[in-house]
Amino acid sequence: MEASHLLHSGYFNPTLRSWHGSNTLLNINQLIYPVFVTDLIPDESSEEIPNFPEQRRYGVDALVDHLLPLVNKGLKTILVFGVTTSSNKSSNGEYASSKDSPVRRCLPILRSKFPSLTIAVDLCLCGYTSHGHCGILKTDGTIDNPASIQRLAEVALSFVQDGAHIIAPSDMMDGRIDAIKKILILNNLASSVAVLSYSSKFASCFYGPFRDAAQSAPSAGNRRAYQLPAASTGLAIRAAERDVIEGADMLMVKPGGPFLDIIKEVKQRFPHHPLAVYQVSGEYAMLWHAARANAFELRAAVIESLIGMRRAGADILITYFTPQLLDWLKEELQY
Repeated sequence: MEASHLLHSGYFNPTLRSWHGSNTLLNINQLIYPVFVTDLIPDESSEEIPNFPEQRRYGVDALVDHLLPLVNKGLKTILVFGVTTSSNKSSNGEYASSKDSPVRRCLPILRSKFPSLTIAVDLCLCGYTSHGHCGILKTDGTIDNPASIQRLAEVALSFVQDGAHIIAPSDMMDGRIDAIKKILILNNLASSVAVLSYSSKFASCFYGPFRDAAQSAPSAGNRRAYQLPAASTGLAIRAAERDVIEGADMLMVKPGGPFLDIIKEVKQRFPHHPLAVYQVSGEYAMLWHAARANAFELRAAVIESLIGMRRAGADILITYFTPQLLDWLKEELQY
């Protein structure tokens, strides 16, 4: 079976079904909360992240404790990022699929503790490679794309086997959606896990606080050879079209606020695929600091920014403001 013919993977649980044909402007079902799980600290601990106000990295047990009250408030979906020590990093990111990695250790626990929670896992090698790039490098320092997508598919399979409902590849390697879908088909898992592609991901200065959080900045060079140039609409559409053809269940535009035109065009071109928009770390920090400087009231600014993304065509909102929004949207009822 062709990966693009698989439909069950896009609606096998209630949260995924709610992302199809949603017609309300803003509600908590649309929110995905990004979280960082780490082995830099003991499992029961958490730590502040420099330049990323009120965000933390969590040990496995601390993450469970952090999520419990949020799930009780109605949190439906999280997006898990793994953060590990430099001693666990290598040229091909072997530790990403290690059973000792914080992501693989936390997945079965999260599934057991929160059976109603939909768990997405970010898939990239940058946090596990010694060079900090999102794929495996050739000797000349350029991306070895075939080796990279094979490795990404292997890591994806390990995450799914540990309990991930959604695999979210953020690496921007050519052909990774097809590689992931094929390995899931071979292992009879393709209809019970969704692939949320970071399809239109731009090279952006707005990722700064995230790179502190994930400790994933490249040690040399930059990611402009595989992340999209900010000025290009055409490449954003072509990247989304490529991933649709390869069988992606959902698409994404990242960052959000600076690319509302891209959100609108991707949704118009691919109206039948749920579209996620990632309000990234720099957007979060900008709103947070401006509110602290009394430029505006935080709740009003956050809700207005997300309404803009919804109006442009977003079905799914990935935002670090999710914990606050669980309260704000219940108070405001519905937008």
